Amino acid sequence: MTLYLIGGLGADERVFKYLNINVKTQIINWILQEPNEELKSYAKRLTEQINKNEEFAILGVSFGGIIAIEMAKFIRPKKLILISSVESSNQLPKHLITMGKTMVLEMLPNSLIKPPRFILGYLFGSENRKLLHQIIKDTKPEFIRWALKTIVRWSNDSNITETIRIHGTKDRLIPLKGNAIKVEDGGHFMIVDRAKEISKIINEQLKYAG
Repeated sequence: MTLYLIGGLGADERVFKYLNINVKTQIINWILQEPNEELKSYAKRLTEQINKNEEFAILGVSFGGIIAIEMAKFIRPKKLILISSVESSNQLPKHLITMGKTMVLEMLPNSLIKPPRFILGYLFGSENRKLLHQIIKDTKPEFIRWALKTIVRWSNDSNITETIRIHGTKDRLIPLKGNAIKVEDGGHFMIVDRAKEISKIINEQLKYAG
């Protein structure tokens, strides 16, 4: 089996380098979004990076979890693993949805679309802030704006694939709602900060794939 990995908003393979997974893994690379592209179209294009001729599972972190859910509507992974993410749109923070109904995201200039470092540190609760800041710095503002607009417009009520959701109890960016395998005191960046614990949970869940 191959486990395909999708990072968070703009995050690349750096967020996965601390994991120790017992199956073959492969990174799904972000691609350039088309102007005004819908999420389902973007997700479908990402499925081209997956070898459908072999057994596979998909793991998505944060925004990558939403992408993974949409990808699973076109292909059929053995398992879908969401980390620091949501399984349905009603699990998104209400303030985020409210913001999406305003023109804030349209009005913000590129220079302000990325939150200041102290806000990032608070929301992500990261112990590895150097890596967090570098990832955000390397992410194009245009992609952040598109992703945020996509998230607040996203709607999903059910999944057709068996889903494992892993979530920290101290996630400030996406507070835990609904059922999940809880990581006590885990923050939004726990894929890095709690990599050993997360790896153990993932490996345990993949034992029963199929």
